[in-house]
Amino acid sequence: MAANLAGFARRAIDGAGLRHAAVAILVSPYRRKATFVLTRRALTMRRNAGNYALPGGNCEPGEDAVDTALRETAEELGVSGLHRDAALGRLDDFVTLGGHRVTPVVLWSDQALTLAPDPVEVHAAWRIPLAELDHPGSPRRLAHAGSNDPILQMRLRGSWINAPTAAWVWQFREVALHGRATRLDGVGQPEWTRG
Repeated sequence: MAANLAGFARRAIDGAGLRHAAVAILVSPYRRKATFVLTRRALTMRRNAGNYALPGGNCEPGEDAVDTALRETAEELGVSGLHRDAALGRLDDFVTLGGHRVTPVVLWSDQALTLAPDPVEVHAAWRIPLAELDHPGSPRRLAHAGSNDPILQMRLRGSWINAPTAAWVWQFREVALHGRATRLDGVGQPEWTRG
């Protein structure tokens, strides 16, 4: 993964007028399998309640995407002890319908991590085996009204997960796991993700 990410020329987007945010693709072993963490946002949240998500949020002043991914992982999942050297790399910036320029950061731990999700932000958290990203039907793209860009979905935990989260884990699969330089051009998002 580290070599694939190092060889990937990520696309950064000029953030003029957009709030910068980051999400963490947190990879670690669990029950002898390599996994990443997928969450479901708390059902009481003001925006995007109950959506499947990666740990993440807005960058605070003085933070870069790696700092934000580490902080949000600690705040949302209770995972502490990870430092900047846990960042294997970053994927393409992606603009959400909610007006964020999001940078996905791949974080790695060679130790099993204890998750203690904050119930104010996280309804549930799961360790998803990386092999599940290669579900034979994933990704699928669904046409939707009002856009030429089909909605990208990934099959995880027996459900179809929508973009933007689906877009980030799909690009992670393609770039980090399979070494395929894949872009997120033409990825549509459901209107309700505008939040």
